[in-house]
Amino acid sequence: MKVIDKINRAVEEGRPFWSFEYFPPKTTAGVQNLFERMERMYNLGPEFVDITWNAGGTSSDLTSELVATAQSVYGLETCMHLTCTNMPKEKIDIALKAAKACGNQNILALRGDPPRGQENWVSCDNGFAYASDLVAYIREQYGDYFSIGVAGYPEGHLDSTSKQEDFKWLKYKVEQGADFIVTQLFYDTGLFLDWVKECRDYGITVPIVPGIMPIQNFGGFTRMTTLCKTFVPEEIRNELEPIKEDDQAVKDFGVKLAVKMCKTMQAAGINGFHFYTLNLEKSTRLILEGLEFVASRENVRQLPWNPSLSKKREKENVRPIFWKNRIKSYVSRTEAWDEFPNGRWGDSRSPAFGELDGYGTSLKMSSKDALEIWGYPESSADVAKLFAKYCQGQVKSIPWSDEGALYPETEEIRGQLANMNERGFLTINSQPAVNGARSDDKIHGWGPKDGYVYQKAYLEFFVSPENLNELVSRIEEETQITYYAVNKRGDLRTNSQNDGPNAVTWGVFVGKEIIQPTVVEVVSFVAWKDEAFELWSEWSKIYEPTSKSARVINSIRDEWYLINIVHNDFQDADGLFRILEGINTAHSSQ
Repeated sequence: MKVIDKINRAVEEGRPFWSFEYFPPKTTAGVQNLFERMERMYNLGPEFVDITWNAGGTSSDLTSELVATAQSVYGLETCMHLTCTNMPKEKIDIALKAAKACGNQNILALRGDPPRGQENWVSCDNGFAYASDLVAYIREQYGDYFSIGVAGYPEGHLDSTSKQEDFKWLKYKVEQGADFIVTQLFYDTGLFLDWVKECRDYGITVPIVPGIMPIQNFGGFTRMTTLCKTFVPEEIRNELEPIKEDDQAVKDFGVKLAVKMCKTMQAAGINGFHFYTLNLEKSTRLILEGLEFVASRENVRQLPWNPSLSKKREKENVRPIFWKNRIKSYVSRTEAWDEFPNGRWGDSRSPAFGELDGYGTSLKMSSKDALEIWGYPESSADVAKLFAKYCQGQVKSIPWSDEGALYPETEEIRGQLANMNERGFLTINSQPAVNGARSDDKIHGWGPKDGYVYQKAYLEFFVSPENLNELVSRIEEETQITYYAVNKRGDLRTNSQNDGPNAVTWGVFVGKEIIQPTVVEVVSFVAWKDEAFELWSEWSKIYEPTSKSARVINSIRDEWYLINIVHNDFQDADGLFRILEGINTAHSSQ
């Protein structure tokens, strides 16, 4: 969707809206951490995010990758920065083509800063001299496909000779096809509001979104305001001076200041805000909380998982539950599919998932960090304790999870999960039973308003062969439980009477068919098991091959089973755990 359409919709509905800016990190680990942060911040409800483009396009490939991943994997409406600096038309064409290919419809067209080490800005051969030229070129090449934003400067562009010249060029950018304006940072709200009025008096009518940069630390604030020649009101300087050596106090002040600025602008009729996050999460979240900006569940969670914005996945509305904690791997392994018939991940059922790739089996961290988190387990009991600590919040991740807190709905069953792990069931995925929660429920809600959502209790875990036998014998006494169990070799055990999908999540909404966005089925489970077992191999590689830790992890990989269990009576909230807790288990001392 175009950013301008989202802005106009928010304006029509009379509600506040906000957006976030990120920049390309310099390291591979930084990129992965940013992806995870962007996914978490999705829940804060931004209308869009934008990704910067370094001067001269030095990070252009990474910018394109971030945009494509944000769109296709995390379902974030993304606006890609594009500058004129050292960018001949050929490079511009490549960038625009890549943006369109991944489903991105939004460009922030900028002239850009001079390359590092160069004082004055000059256009390159076969390039553009002004942002207005870039806007005009995009419109010429792509018509109205892209929503185009441009920069505005409440204190005047550094190269402008007068305020009138600045307004003239800003209006010209709009006349060339710009849809909206995002401003440079500022700290004087009175100055900004006066500038907006002057823009309107000058005939500039497109939406103007103020750019807010929370103060994160004194040094960074000083460097940025000096570089941009930003005016800082005396009262702000006076409040910062006595606390400038206290980073936390400065950060707290930055949050309070941003909240105060936004409230002042809101009182003057400004309802949209663009936050320069500097790739940080906490301050932005605290500012939104201070403003009491809460996105509706309908906007944040259209489905239990974030729908991809890739054009070829636009009909996708059903996914297997197994990749719940590894969405990027799932998307990359299905990216080659041309379409998703009837919204499903593979009605044809003929092609298997794509091959495991480098991301698909990654631990998402260095060996050094992994060793600090997981230590040196020497038995399956040690591994079980580690998994239990993860459920209790004492370990921040396991190889099958993203780093950070458990899903909010998982908090409800944290104690039962920890108990299961202590008894030797190594859980990697779960969901509690839900019987008709409202779609706006803060924990379980998703989909359109005035609906109801349902879930069957689901558990997925690794289990030793001896415990599996005990488990299966107990399951056979129950009519409401179905399961699939498979080992690394592909030996499959199940009590399911058919290979069709079993819906484990569904929603009932006004004027719609019942939506079943999450399923369990054998084809996808067998495809997932390769990745699930390969993660044991990746874990073992952080140890010496002959060590006890490597041996025990490889032994679990080679001998244990991966099992998923569905309790099909969604009205029996405790049924699955009640059954599992009655099973006698034994730890191996391997």
